[in-house]
Amino acid sequence: MAALVEERRSRLVVGVDPDPAKLWPQAAARVTAATGTRGATGGATAHADTRALTAEALVAHCGALLEAVADQCVAAKLQLACFERLGAAGWDALERVAALARQAGLLVIADGKRGDVPTTAQAYAEALFGGGSGPFGAYPGLGADAATLNPLLGRDALEPLVAAAAASGGGCFVLVRTSNPGAAELQDQPATEPLRLRLARLVRELGEPHTQDGLSLVGAVCGATRPDLLGELRKAMPATPFLLPGVGAQGGSAQALRAALSEHPASAIVTASRTIADAWRVLGGDPATAAARAAAQLRSETWP
Repeated sequence: MAALVEERRSRLVVGVDPDPAKLWPQAAARVTAATGTRGATGGATAHADTRALTAEALVAHCGALLEAVADQCVAAKLQLACFERLGAAGWDALERVAALARQAGLLVIADGKRGDVPTTAQAYAEALFGGGSGPFGAYPGLGADAATLNPLLGRDALEPLVAAAAASGGGCFVLVRTSNPGAAELQDQPATEPLRLRLARLVRELGEPHTQDGLSLVGAVCGATRPDLLGELRKAMPATPFLLPGVGAQGGSAQALRAALSEHPASAIVTASRTIADAWRVLGGDPATAAARAAAQLRSETWP
């Protein structure tokens, strides 16, 4: 990640959160042309496998998005739920989109916010990173470069995922202070200290054995919607890479994120989803051209 940030002079991560109801128009058209199956508004056939067809449209949409913005970004953050709602066809689409992201020279962040009791965490780790083995030999995982993790079950729920990330040469981003409005209800409430600071200490400690050249492979998700907290969190986690969601559609400003940075260029990366993918709805014209323009602008704004 550090090498890509410096080589591309970019901290931008494109969020890939495909909504089947809001795909780029050419995505469904491409599937229609390939299969001869029209969408529901054109009289869907009774025997059509709508999940499989929708998954094909997701791949077409995501592939076009990645092609349009890859040269402005360092990574693609794939929101797993957006694929999993389509069942087996959705997971197949997820694997294909991850492969397209790698072909475009991007790192792949699996955004599923996983975290569970250790035996389940191990299963998540195998699914997201390097796979595992069974009675017929080894089976592969998604091969993600990083994954988002939920720490609320405690340290032992994270350790299998951190270990799997380290073994595969990858990393992870642990939720510390998220970007949604409801986060304040739990994460900012004082006890002896706010929950966000206790989570920050856990992230720092988990990452200390896995730190090289001033960066830990255990990162933190810190919402761009509360820039006033970023300085405090940076002080609590000096070597932790920050993944900063919330710029654009959620109201966060790229210009307000300087406090998240340390001296290392890759100390923070900024993720934007709808602001890029839906730029055509604001700018008009071709969706790919609009996405490229939005990504180029965000890249510039997040590279002081």
